[in-house]
Amino acid sequence: MPSRVARVASASGLAWIGSLVAAGTALAQEGEAASGLVSGDVAWILTSSAIVLMMTIPGLALFYGGLVRSKNVLSIFMLCFVTAAVVSVTWVLWGYSIAFGTSVGGFFGSPGSHLGLAGVAWEAGADENIPPQLFMVFQLMFAIITPALIVGAIAERMKFSAFLLFVVLWSTFIYSPLCHWVWGDGGWLGGRGALDFAGGTVVHISSGISALVAAIMLGQRNGYGREPMPPHNVPFVLVGAAMLWVGWFGFNAGSALAADGIATVAFVNTNTATGAAVLGWMITEWLGRGKPTAVGAATGAVAGLVAITPAAGFVEPIAAILIGAVAGFLCYQAVALKSRLGYDDSLDVVGVHGVGGTWGALATGLFASTALSDGGLFTGNGGQFVEQVIGVLATYVFCGLGTVVILSILRATVGLRVDGEEEMTGLDLALHAETAYTTGGGFGERPVMPGHSGSEPQSSPERASAPTS
Repeated sequence: MPSRVARVASASGLAWIGSLVAAGTALAQEGEAASGLVSGDVAWILTSSAIVLMMTIPGLALFYGGLVRSKNVLSIFMLCFVTAAVVSVTWVLWGYSIAFGTSVGGFFGSPGSHLGLAGVAWEAGADENIPPQLFMVFQLMFAIITPALIVGAIAERMKFSAFLLFVVLWSTFIYSPLCHWVWGDGGWLGGRGALDFAGGTVVHISSGISALVAAIMLGQRNGYGREPMPPHNVPFVLVGAAMLWVGWFGFNAGSALAADGIATVAFVNTNTATGAAVLGWMITEWLGRGKPTAVGAATGAVAGLVAITPAAGFVEPIAAILIGAVAGFLCYQAVALKSRLGYDDSLDVVGVHGVGGTWGALATGLFASTALSDGGLFTGNGGQFVEQVIGVLATYVFCGLGTVVILSILRATVGLRVDGEEEMTGLDLALHAETAYTTGGGFGERPVMPGHSGSEPQSSPERASAPTS
């Protein structure tokens, strides 16, 4: 038994520790009150930033990697991985400044405003619930995933060097200015009243229309329409789609920039619309093709996530169901139309992100709730729908023409496309001197090992082609 002195000493020690904890808590609360910082908001946006990065690596890499042939899967992972690396540097150096710096006529931020993050504090100001650098890093994750989405349109045939330069140029001259238009202080579209809660215009329409331009300018893959090009790993596709679904809660609910009721609204709408889109795609495919596919269900989920993004914080859950279900139907039809139009959008970026993002932006102008915004067409505010149309059309023109210019410059300098032998060999070996599989390929494909001439086709011609979406 401890002595009475020991017990008293122990009690005194505990009381002293308790007083220190209380004093520390009081000082922290006083510091938060002085700065405006809300620790719960900081924790939520830090978490959201991390899971949005997870959407690109490994989520998007798995989703796209499973859809290509086994000889190209490593190249897909590499493209997604280096996009994250490149934009992580350029965003800090100049991209953030162009997107969120002092406005120049409403069209872009002054590159010198926050060059190298100058003036972007890591502490919150008196009227800020999160530090400016945290907002910067959250926005960085959007800047990373947007050019990475375009990977799906140029898969299996674009030069690695050309893609690296494309990411630098496109993120600098297309993504950052468009981001300023919509979300920057003084941006002209945002100033007009266009609504884009989490990136329907900034992320999905921009990548969708740019993907269409890239697919046309690169041309079809060798054998497209004549040889089967089935997904080589459907479990990859499903796992990638599942990670995108989870990460999208950070994408949409995180865009509230606080752990509050609007974040809750966005979270509920995101999940609800995605479920409705899976059902919409699956039922459409079931009726049209006779069987629902796993790849189709996964792609339907992504279509729903895309479509609800601009509306996530502005609509009620019933509207989210309608937005998601219609997205599943529309995006399925858009993907089916691709083969009739003749362009080779390898992994259906145009049909899912371009069409889904357009529908979501317009649907925001239709269904916006008066409880969460100024309302939309169906709640008596027809002007909001007009602003959404203007935003969509402006994004089409700017991103489409800008991508033509960038790719034309690259084609005239470094070239855009690998040669025929490299494409036949597979980009994993031809561009990176590695193979994803060393003991067996996927879906009947033989792996190409170092030293192989690459002169033989690597796909199995007798296997029926599976739908890529």
